[in-house]
Amino acid sequence: MQSSFELPLVSVIIPAYNAEAFIEITLKSVISQTYKNIEVLVVDDGSLDRTVEIVKSIAMEDKRITLLQQSNAGVAAARNQAIAHSKGEYIAPIDADDIWYPENLEKQVQCMLSSEQSVGLTYAWSAHIDEEGLLTGRYDYSRQMGKVYIPLIMTNFVGNASACLIRRSCLQEVKGYNCRFQAENAQGCEDWDIYLRIAENYEFQVVPDFLIGYRQRISSMSSNLPVMLKSYILVIADVQTRYPEIPSIIYQWSASIYYMYLSYKNREAGKHWSCLICLYKSIKLDNLSLLNWYLYKHTLINIIEWLAKPIILLIWKNNFSWQQFKRQFRHRYYRLIEITELTNKLEKKEHLLNLYERLQEQRLTQFAKKYYK
Repeated sequence: MQSSFELPLVSVIIPAYNAEAFIEITLKSVISQTYKNIEVLVVDDGSLDRTVEIVKSIAMEDKRITLLQQSNAGVAAARNQAIAHSKGEYIAPIDADDIWYPENLEKQVQCMLSSEQSVGLTYAWSAHIDEEGLLTGRYDYSRQMGKVYIPLIMTNFVGNASACLIRRSCLQEVKGYNCRFQAENAQGCEDWDIYLRIAENYEFQVVPDFLIGYRQRISSMSSNLPVMLKSYILVIADVQTRYPEIPSIIYQWSASIYYMYLSYKNREAGKHWSCLICLYKSIKLDNLSLLNWYLYKHTLINIIEWLAKPIILLIWKNNFSWQQFKRQFRHRYYRLIEITELTNKLEKKEHLLNLYERLQEQRLTQFAKKYYK
């Protein structure tokens, strides 16, 4: 590594709304990065808890942290305010409950510096963690790079809002995050939307390491799933308007993948009938889903939990308590220190990719080659 004086400034932007439970952990993961030339801008989005107090306390110890405040206007507006006050050549967003493992910024900056100017965004892989910071066994990974607009329509392979490093010039060109989602009560896909707009004119690069801890909170599992679907529909409608030449089959495949995702979210929220409806819609939109072994595992677990629900509710008073109980017995063999082992585990898994994953990747690659000719 060069000295920090020779390396570009990275502006870390953190939107925070009622984030007292995790903001300290998040900030400490940021200021503990091996890459030191950073500024950290936290935007309090009208919090009613101790978020401001906690951020101020940590900022007194580390002058790289700046607290900005605004009335509640949503995550997109908060990120835009942070960007407007930032000075870095690169922007690194992170949500107020996620964490970065120590080398995240160092590896992403090095990836950006070794790439052509046509690369506007780098991303790394994310491991899902629970409220205690323990790995759940689920993760987001992709090897998509280069011109990725078509694959990105299919699914947000970057994974989440905390996984990327973006050139400042790219954000300026696309005019920042879209506040339309908040205005139309359709929050959820703000990060996917901006990735798509960047991918129109810039290439992506990937750092194939697990460097982000993407927190999954039980308390948010029963979030408004219809709002998430509305957010997805708005993103896709915008893409269809801008690129009517893209065949409708791409949007069908995309919707199928998203309904599969919603089915999982519904099951975790205890909405078993909605889970089955989403699974049906996923299969109807893309019959290739029938080759996905996860479909059968997921359906079986959903039906078992549905049939057992009367008994479950006799013992546990609600779905939140049930989910808490399940987590005590699931994936507890994972610990944060094992994050470095996930890449090796993944490489072994990739040798055993199921037929569904191989066929989906093959047809998408073929279509993308035709589109980019």
